Amino acid sequence: MILYGYFRSSAAWRVRIALHLKGLTVENRYQHLRKGEQLSPGYLAVNPQGLLPSLILDDGAVLTQSLAICEYLDEQYPDPALLPSDPVTRARVRALAQVIACDIHPVQNLRVLKALQARGQTPDNTNGWARDVIGGGFDALETLVAGQGRPYAFGDTPTLADICLVPQMANARRFGVELRWPRLAAIEAACLALPAFAETHPDRQPDAE
Repeated sequence: MILYGYFRSSAAWRVRIALHLKGLTVENRYQHLRKGEQLSPGYLAVNPQGLLPSLILDDGAVLTQSLAICEYLDEQYPDPALLPSDPVTRARVRALAQVIACDIHPVQNLRVLKALQARGQTPDNTNGWARDVIGGGFDALETLVAGQGRPYAFGDTPTLADICLVPQMANARRFGVELRWPRLAAIEAACLALPAFAETHPDRQPDAE
């Protein structure tokens, strides 16, 4: 398999974590987001959205969107499971993942911030907006995972929820958010003690700057 990513892309980091948890190896190809390499004709032929990540399977099929890729990997390689067997808990895991991937993360996407700045917003304004969205989202997440008393978001093993949370915590730091959510911090610490999270950290990627 071939994974197109970028060291600081939180969506690509999600897929790296999932691959590592499943014990799968891939060929990595890097698209430098700040240089616009994701908009090259060659990459647009892979992913017409010009977004990362993309995963090319052994048979040449192309998968896009990090949550869809992670769920594909979970279906094809079910051990260890990224989604719980209990339907209610599985729905809660998916909901937390979507709070991050659909509601919190998109406003920090480089494409979005550049578009706002092109329309007259200053970097201070756009970064402040990103911090506000992260803060409000994390307030909700802290409540959603409160009172469980287990190391990870929804149990004793990492799930898709943790795979989304840890990269978003790194995003929060990058935007200067004061991390005042003890339960989220504890989950992050438990995850980063695992090789699947630590070894896929952006700082440890070959294309890191």
